[in-house]
Order: sequence, then C-alpha cells, then structure tokens
Amino acid sequence: MNRENYTKRFMFEALKEAQKAFDKDEVPIGAVVVCNGQIISRAHNLTETLTDPTAHAEMQAITAASNYFGGKYLNQCTLFVTVEPCPMCAGAMYWAQLGKLVYGTPDPKRGFTVVSTKILHPKTEVENGILAEDCSKIITSFFQKKR
Repeated sequence: MNRENYTKRFMFEALKEAQKAFDKDEVPIGAVVVCNGQIISRAHNLTETLTDPTAHAEMQAITAASNYFGGKYLNQCTLFVTVEPCPMCAGAMYWAQLGKLVYGTPDPKRGFTVVSTKILHPKTEVENGILAEDCSKIITSFFQKKR
C-alpha cells in the first residue's frame, strides 16, 4: 500500500469516529492512534456526553493508546485526527512524545498552530491536509445545523 493510500485509510477511520460524535450531537472530531499499521485506539469528542471540557477525541485516543501499551510514550505511533488539534491536545501529544500527527483540516481559530508549532514534541512529525475536504465538510455541516 502506498503512503497516500495508507494515510487516507486511517483518516477514513478517524472520519468514522467523527460521524459517531456528530450522531451524538458532539462536535464531530474523530481520532485514531496507529502503530505498526494497526489501529490501537479510536475515539471521538465526548465533551458533552461526559460534561468534561478535556474529553476531546485526541485526549481520549491518547489515553486509550497509553492503556493499551501500559506506558505513557507513543513515540512509535501516529495519531490521525480530522481537525487540527487545540493547544491542550497538542500539549498532551508533547508529553506522550507522539511520533507523528496527521490531521485533516486546519482550525484557524483554535488550532495549536495559532499559538505555536513548538507545542508539539520536537521529534513529532506533522502531516496535514489529508482528506481535508471531507474533514471540513462534517464539521461545517454540524455548525450549520446548530445555527
């Protein structure tokens, strides 16, 4: 499988998680953590369900992946998420020493790059724009529905 198909495959999985959030009336962001070509955790936003402002998809996925490994470092893993992570989630990725972050669409209002790209661990690779249109469409339709 070529690199483009690889990243699209896992971003589609993150989009499935985003749809679960959409169906629960949560902000539709989904995430999966992949290690050695295998999904080891999947999550979506649960801030409303859990009444917890930290229950972002990325935080849920990081916690599940850390539990899977029995350790806090995810330096061999890639986190795929539909929308650019916020500074809180990027900070958690820093502490987990995430190997790679792949996100779909930017968040020009609340994404971590608004604050600084240095929030991530210096060894974390970043790739963005994967299925950006699909990732953008689900979040846009959610907020249009809210208006």
